[in-house]
Amino acid sequence: MSDNINEFNDYRAKMNDRILSDDNKIIKRIFNLDTNAFQAGALDVKTKELLGLVASTVLRCDDCVKYHLETAHKSGLTRAEVVEALSIATLVGGTIVIPHLRRAYEFWDELEASEA
Repeated sequence: MSDNINEFNDYRAKMNDRILSDDNKIIKRIFNLDTNAFQAGALDVKTKELLGLVASTVLRCDDCVKYHLETAHKSGLTRAEVVEALSIATLVGGTIVIPHLRRAYEFWDELEASEA
């Protein structure tokens, strides 16, 4: 796995542990809600990840985009499916999301390269 992917995951895990160690009920509930919202339900996990990816791109949250790209990759989504979702995000979000689109492509390329 690339350094970028490992650094992202290590930092995210470290800081999530730090945040949750404060034992704040509201924060813990939000984390739990987020985890449960992306479980299979009326919509399958792949669809939910694409929705999360589009929303994260439009909201311009690079950490969120990386998280959803990695989860989408692990869920078996194809490059074509991810690119189509990112195209919708760019359409909805406008040209302001293009820098985030660049970083999304870069991260997806790293995820694909980590398979080899």
